[in-house]
Amino acid sequence: MLLHRSRWPLSRTLTTPNRAPQPRSDWALFLDADGTLLDLAANPGAVKIPDRLVPALGAARAWLGGALAIVSGRSIEQIDHLMAPLQLPCAGEHGAVMRLPDARILRADEDRAVPKAWRQHMHFAAKAWPGVIVEEKAYTVAIHFRQAPECKRDVLRLLECIMEGQSGEFEIMPARMAFEVRHRLLNKGAAVREFQRLAPFAGRIPVFVGDDVTDEDGFRAATEKGGLALAVADAFGGQPSQVRRWLETFQPQTAG
Repeated sequence: MLLHRSRWPLSRTLTTPNRAPQPRSDWALFLDADGTLLDLAANPGAVKIPDRLVPALGAARAWLGGALAIVSGRSIEQIDHLMAPLQLPCAGEHGAVMRLPDARILRADEDRAVPKAWRQHMHFAAKAWPGVIVEEKAYTVAIHFRQAPECKRDVLRLLECIMEGQSGEFEIMPARMAFEVRHRLLNKGAAVREFQRLAPFAGRIPVFVGDDVTDEDGFRAATEKGGLALAVADAFGGQPSQVRRWLETFQPQTAG
């Protein structure tokens, strides 16, 4: 059965704070990348890295005793390129590949990767839609239509046709001006739970910050352990720049 969720936030069942809380040094912080730390761009390769982001992440990680991770749909290689010279604990491709705090790499089984035949169909169809971009990763595939919003329905129909008759192992995830195909067992919540088993994340209050439907699993993983789900739209006015400013407050408070 094809699992297709409605466009976020209509599917959201979680209540998230309407303002960002004061940071605490006993948190374990999990951060999405695009739309959360980074402003969205016309295509994934066009994002800009604000000058103060990487220093803020490094300082926040130090203040949290190392308990900061990036949990993204991007690959780990892309994350490292964007966050250089930092190499943070991270979960790429919705947790398909994880770099643990001790630098070990965990990879999902190969049968959780989008089949090659489906990928070929996507590329062939996208040739007829100028501005539509097929972003291939090792396990998942995203089709972006930000530069061709009129193609949204065509892209969705394409994916539904490609996946028709499959057993329900894969799902279509709506994202920001994109659809992503992934195995249903690959999700950000599973990645957060794995990190929470390990030092320095274990025993801390989990806080997940994200901006779209692919982050809902991370929100649930954080709140089920008594932590916080911070939606960018609610807690930061929909502005990644506000998330970045908030990160700069992750430091010891001086006495007044």
